[in-house]
Amino acid sequence: MQAKVTSISVAAGVPVPGTTAEIVTFHPPTRPFVEVLRERASKTMSVVLPPLIVLGLILLTWQLLCSSPKSSLPAPTKVIADAWDLIADPFYDNGGIDKGIFWHLLKSLSRVGVGYSLAAIVGIALGVLVGQSMWAMRGLDPIFQVLRTIPPLAWLPLSLAGFRDAQPSALFVIFITSIWPIIINTAVGVRNIPQDYRNVAAVIRLSWWEVFYKITLPATVPYIFTGLRIGVGLAWLAIVAAEMLIGGVGIGFFIWDAWNSSRISDIIVALVYIGLIGFLLDRLIAFVGRLVSHGVATQ
Repeated sequence: MQAKVTSISVAAGVPVPGTTAEIVTFHPPTRPFVEVLRERASKTMSVVLPPLIVLGLILLTWQLLCSSPKSSLPAPTKVIADAWDLIADPFYDNGGIDKGIFWHLLKSLSRVGVGYSLAAIVGIALGVLVGQSMWAMRGLDPIFQVLRTIPPLAWLPLSLAGFRDAQPSALFVIFITSIWPIIINTAVGVRNIPQDYRNVAAVIRLSWWEVFYKITLPATVPYIFTGLRIGVGLAWLAIVAAEMLIGGVGIGFFIWDAWNSSRISDIIVALVYIGLIGFLLDRLIAFVGRLVSHGVATQ
């Protein structure tokens, strides 16, 4: 009669000859669901609670400072009361420039999308050129360093004179404002590629395209996305300033029109939307950077 021997699979034991081995898989004890849920809730609160507390203190201070009838700025409660129609219905469209804030933001985002995309393409290409070529760096880098210090609005009269139209002028201002950090960060990334990588590429005789795709691009992705994050912030700043002067539909013109109509509460609501969208744009570029670089890009 054969004896039954129970062996644990993780022990890697060999069944005793002449016996029937019954393999029992060992499963580590699972954590209670309530404990896991409590841990996740604690982590979430540690991230969410601090900014909520700071925001609450800011709103409370604002309310206390601006509650006086002599205050030149409205308190938060008055902002909500005065601009409630704007907050409750951001999608109305009565034609012309009489639109809800959603359409103004959408128009501004569409301009930023076009101008910023062009800046990203040209900026990465020029950054790679400047980073790889010493002659290009010596010839172009001083010019870039001078041009990048020019304020965005200083370009607007020149672009209006050249294009004679508001739409391409706004796109040019976005392009010329956001391209410099992309060029500079990309060039720094290319120059920091280890020389061993270049030596290996020369030994195995990679083509220029293979060098760019297999060596240059992966090694410079964190630098590129750092420049892209800075660039998208500058692009969002530039379009708001440019739209104040070119007119038409756009969040910048909305703020200027509200100022001319003494709608201070509408301006404050627009500023909140601008800040939130700028934050989301930065988070979006950072998220794409982490996907492309497998978590190496800046957080």
